[in-house]
Amino acid sequence: MYTPTARTIPHRSRERMSYDRAAAHAVLDEAYHCTLGFTVDGEPRLLPTLHVRLGDTLYLHGSTGSRPLLAARGPDGLPVCVGVTLLDGLVYGRSQFHHSANYRSVVAHGVARTVTDPGEKSAVLTALVEKVGSGRSAESRPPSRRELAETTVLALPLREVSVRARTGGVRDDPADLTLPYWAGVVPLRLTPGLPESDDGVTAPVPTYLRPPRSPWREAASMRGAHVVLEALDVSHADGLFEATDDPEVWRHLGGPRPTGVADVHRLVAEALSAHHRGERVPWVQRCAVTGAVIGTTSYYEIDPGRGTVAIGYTFLGRPWWRTGVNTEAKLLLLTRAFEELGAHRVVWHTDVHNERSQRAIERLGATREGVLRMDRQRADGSWRDSVQYSMIVDEWPEAQRRLREKLRSGAPMT
Repeated sequence: MYTPTARTIPHRSRERMSYDRAAAHAVLDEAYHCTLGFTVDGEPRLLPTLHVRLGDTLYLHGSTGSRPLLAARGPDGLPVCVGVTLLDGLVYGRSQFHHSANYRSVVAHGVARTVTDPGEKSAVLTALVEKVGSGRSAESRPPSRRELAETTVLALPLREVSVRARTGGVRDDPADLTLPYWAGVVPLRLTPGLPESDDGVTAPVPTYLRPPRSPWREAASMRGAHVVLEALDVSHADGLFEATDDPEVWRHLGGPRPTGVADVHRLVAEALSAHHRGERVPWVQRCAVTGAVIGTTSYYEIDPGRGTVAIGYTFLGRPWWRTGVNTEAKLLLLTRAFEELGAHRVVWHTDVHNERSQRAIERLGATREGVLRMDRQRADGSWRDSVQYSMIVDEWPEAQRRLREKLRSGAPMT
């Protein structure tokens, strides 16, 4: 526990105040930024900056040219106050007076010093990088001697620290409880968006920048003799365009045929955005022999609670039709669904006019269930009727045996 001081004891709402060390550390570790308060020539100043906690010391990042960091070089250090707040929700009362917010905040007072020891400074800067992504320091260039000279780090011992928080729901007056207005809490959370690769980047998005997911929504890599499935990435767009630049590939698909690489980049971005929302799991298909990008496929309509998933958004370069690639890709996807995820039912949808696709799905062992009328709108604005097929877990063992036999024998493929 931290010891309360005259500067950390509140005058009101004392029930919200805490001096718990673990609670303070948790807030500091979760937050990505803080506000540094100090005085310059007798005037108050605030500086938003980045921070990281190592043990019971808070480190603050800045430039060698900033006023507070220059002042902190003196023998007496720099008196500062640091504030960190995490906003957890907006509270809507029946009365305007009782609108509030749920939050967790830390205020730390003390004297900050400039970090001059090269080893300590290097460790702090590495910790700052690791805070934004565990493993990032090993996957980025370390600072040069010039960059280190241009960077200053402040160290603030965590001794005079307080935690203030509000949790829970609405606290309306009893007289207002019968008012006909909605009241409640709207939770707020800081969540990462979809990573946007810089121009020219060919490396895939690192794992630590991808949000943790249920196995149902994870694009696990799978390998067969004919095809390799791996998580789709923007770096695959050029290869996808080259492999599928054929009008026959796109004739019955939902969107227009791409006219250039930019169109495929847009399709990949849409797939990745749907993946980020949890609506789709996209894979790229590679030739297992050459490693060339040859197509893509996905899970969608994912419902772990009911144990169902659909396979679709599949397009494959024409040279690989009837080669075993599509059959093996579906075998890999079905094996994952039924044996790894515990699915009870797998579904396919295809255009009622796409007889080639219907025959291919039937050869997988799926059962035609019916036609969904006006199910989807085509790129030209017309409505598509979709044929729905399914395979249930009881049918999977026989279907798996037949598909493996077909791949071994070299029989006509899907």
